Amino acid sequence: MQLANKIIIADDHPLFRTAMHQAVKQLVPNAEIPQAESLPELQQLVEQHTDADLILLDLQMPGAHGFSGLVFLRSHYPEIPVIVVSACEDPGLMCQAIDHQASGYIPKSAPLEHIAVAIKQVLQGDIYLPDIARRHQHQPNQSAIDLAERLASLTPQQFRVLTMMSEGMLNKQIAYDLDVSEATIKAHVTAIFRKLGVRTRTQAVIAVQSLDIEKPDSQVSNAQHG
Repeated sequence: MQLANKIIIADDHPLFRTAMHQAVKQLVPNAEIPQAESLPELQQLVEQHTDADLILLDLQMPGAHGFSGLVFLRSHYPEIPVIVVSACEDPGLMCQAIDHQASGYIPKSAPLEHIAVAIKQVLQGDIYLPDIARRHQHQPNQSAIDLAERLASLTPQQFRVLTMMSEGMLNKQIAYDLDVSEATIKAHVTAIFRKLGVRTRTQAVIAVQSLDIEKPDSQVSNAQHG
């Protein structure tokens, strides 16, 4: 396997992060493995480690709406491949991840040998999908892809503001958390509306929430790893 110096694990379940950390260490003993448990934490981590060789990304993390984290990473760090690691085993969702420019998809139930194959292929520049997804007849969702392109036009700070808006935070609260003026946040919000083609906060939040995934497997994941 190609040597990898740095592989980021992003997942909000401590037990699964530990398991994935052990798996990566078995596969790439020399790897440095930074970890994040939320999308905001991942954003900060990637800013500090722009030389990362790979990101292993859970879709269901605090601050993320389905594919929103993947869209952010691919737009701002296109040189870092991303493998989605999710409890959802729906082949259509796996294909959607590739539509949004993931380099691979690993179900959380996958055995170590499958994880090894996936990481090896992606580090070599290939795409990894489980056989069930490769056999799936998939029609890309063009409206979701168009929305992802609009989201990709947001700056990292605008993306943070949108994420916080989607959590119900007011401009004043966002300004306090980001240590900037409320006028700066208002300017970001105006830019977000323009780039997303919306007129209200509600429309902006609905847009980003449309990237959510609602699968029963996520509830299973919470029960297993929470």
